[in-house]
Amino acid sequence: MKKSRDSLEAANLLRTQNYHDFAAGRAYFAMFYVAEALLATLNQSFSSHKATISAFGKEFSKTGKLDTKFHRELIDAEELRGAGDYSSGPAITPEQSEQVCGWAKEFLEVAWNHLSVGGDPGAET
Repeated sequence: MKKSRDSLEAANLLRTQNYHDFAAGRAYFAMFYVAEALLATLNQSFSSHKATISAFGKEFSKTGKLDTKFHRELIDAEELRGAGDYSSGPAITPEQSEQVCGWAKEFLEVAWNHLSVGGDPGAET
């Protein structure tokens, strides 16, 4: 979860400096690390992003453990990361980078509560 918090902080720093493509990528990774942490509570680990995202959907969205919107947003964030990473020019708008950072923040907070870690998701652990 610390890696997720750090990625979200980096995403917000990049966004404030108008590096929106890179901000979207870091926000996606913040969400990806959350999904990995949640799956780890089920002793599940995967070697690809697609497998991790799919397993998150199966274990947390389809079961109703977490709102299905988090799975959809994780998928959308991965697509934005791909656009930002592989386009020849700027691909992510300021609005999109703000949106994906918002998704990551909410996902981190919800996961933090789901895991009953206690304390503040923005604090050091």
